[in-house]
Amino acid sequence: MDDSTWQSEFDKYRASPEFKVLNPNMDLSEFKKIYWMEWTHRLWGRVIGVTFLVPTFYFILRRRVSRPMAFRLLGITSLIGFQGFLGWWMVKSGLKDDLFTSGSQPRVSQYRLAAHLGAAFLVYVSMLWNGLSILRSHTLLSHLSSTPAHVKAIHNLRSALHAANLRPFRVSVLVLGLLVFTTAMSGAFVAGLDAGLIYNDFPYMGVGLTPPKRELFDPFYSRQPEPHSDLVWRNAFENPSLVQLDHRILATTTFTAVMALWAWTRFGRRFQVPAARPPPEMRSVAQLARVKETVFPAEVWKGVRGVVHLVWLQATLGITTLLYLVPTPLAAAHQAGSLALLTGVVVLGSRVCLPRAVQKALNHPAAAMRTGLVATPKLGLRTRADGLKLLDAQQ
Repeated sequence: MDDSTWQSEFDKYRASPEFKVLNPNMDLSEFKKIYWMEWTHRLWGRVIGVTFLVPTFYFILRRRVSRPMAFRLLGITSLIGFQGFLGWWMVKSGLKDDLFTSGSQPRVSQYRLAAHLGAAFLVYVSMLWNGLSILRSHTLLSHLSSTPAHVKAIHNLRSALHAANLRPFRVSVLVLGLLVFTTAMSGAFVAGLDAGLIYNDFPYMGVGLTPPKRELFDPFYSRQPEPHSDLVWRNAFENPSLVQLDHRILATTTFTAVMALWAWTRFGRRFQVPAARPPPEMRSVAQLARVKETVFPAEVWKGVRGVVHLVWLQATLGITTLLYLVPTPLAAAHQAGSLALLTGVVVLGSRVCLPRAVQKALNHPAAAMRTGLVATPKLGLRTRADGLKLLDAQQ
């Protein structure tokens, strides 16, 4: 852009509440820095939308995906468009005229910020889950067409994942994913209210573990007359002190839940099986000890350990960000850490579920080979996607 265009854009910014209240001394060179950050963010969002939209319509029009997958892809595409709308809606909240009044803090609405971030996380999780499902289906289906040992291993995997003692674990992983997502959304409220700039110590908040009750439930944030019927929820979402406390509680709960899940899977009797007892002639006092093995497939146990490592990393980033007064690099790393932790939980969840295509191939092997769902020397590997579509129609 030339100088006149830059000046025009800068004049628009100078008319905003943020400039007049927070940055009245900002010059053009400083404005260019924040302009390029916002421009890059918007452009990157549009690139994501286009790079997903174009292949989606190509694969659907060319009938290269099954009907259920087509609906999933269209759903993700719609969610990406909704995410862009939420971004515009969020930015608009920071341009209201009432932010010019004395005592106002020019910022975007923390509610809209959380909605924008939540939609972004949902888009990411949807892409990740479907991608993992496709890769896992491809790997297992290719093994079904190979050696008998591979086929037997997949049957054993299905038996292990469908075992009754694994169902509570599967539910626990789902609840853990919701907890991680909720904690990340509470972090959006912390960021939207700059709540990380107060009580920069841990685990205490001032002189105690929590601020005084009067500060946590301040009538100042209520918009209803006595007896302040909205006192609790207004403070929970608009009072920086209570918002930070809520985030601490949720983060601590998430950390405890991950460690409890690890201990449950590691030491819980439900998930342990005794090793085979030696023959009578080989028994001794040492050999009679009951050596236990886990009932989990190896990839599931690795996923649990991965989530444990990620939650320790995320907790360290969160505490460090708070102690150092929320520097931008640490804050960005902490937000990325929440996404990494959610990714770990989603990956773990995908490992305790057997893709539907594999279940159909195991239940109906003849139909799977006839339609190309499972490759044969005659059909080859290229017909597998079409076979899945036909098998879905037959079922």
